[in-house]
Amino acid sequence: MKELFDFILRFGNLNQQQIDFISSKAQEITLPKDQYFSEAGKIARQVGFIVDGILRVCYYNNEGQEITKYFIEENNLVVDLESFDNEICSSTYVQAITDAKMIVFSRKDWLELLQTIVGWDAIVHKIISRALIQKVERRSPLVSEDATTRYLKFLEIYPTVVNRIPLSYIASYLGVTQSSLSRIRKNIR
Repeated sequence: MKELFDFILRFGNLNQQQIDFISSKAQEITLPKDQYFSEAGKIARQVGFIVDGILRVCYYNNEGQEITKYFIEENNLVVDLESFDNEICSSTYVQAITDAKMIVFSRKDWLELLQTIVGWDAIVHKIISRALIQKVERRSPLVSEDATTRYLKFLEIYPTVVNRIPLSYIASYLGVTQSSLSRIRKNIR
């Protein structure tokens, strides 16, 4: 729970009573590798905080190929915001690619936090804004670069992730085949 509050308190202040209230709504779970936190075609019903592990956001394109959009590592919130906020079916999957230890809040409890804690909405807004900026920063340089440059950029963006996840997911994220990624990795060693 300490990791969650260290994270939240970077975006605003809470008193002990508010921290205790948030703690009372939190549930610690373990999400086994390959399990889904949320799924396409279903409504996202929880907000999570990753204490340990890595999740990925992915979808299937028109040809049925699995495409990895991005990775979410420790000390980050995870939620399919559009699905969660608007109670609509998600278009993406959020999947654990390692065993993950998480702190989760149900939609009902999250909304109660928003209605009860003064300033919670401002904290949440700052967290969401940071996440959106991060997402754009992580994605945009990858669009126009060659595959080797995209891989080197990936190593900069996700320094703790590369040796913990399957190469097939990295290849999917970079938009290259696994054999191309293997050649790139061999050439830069």
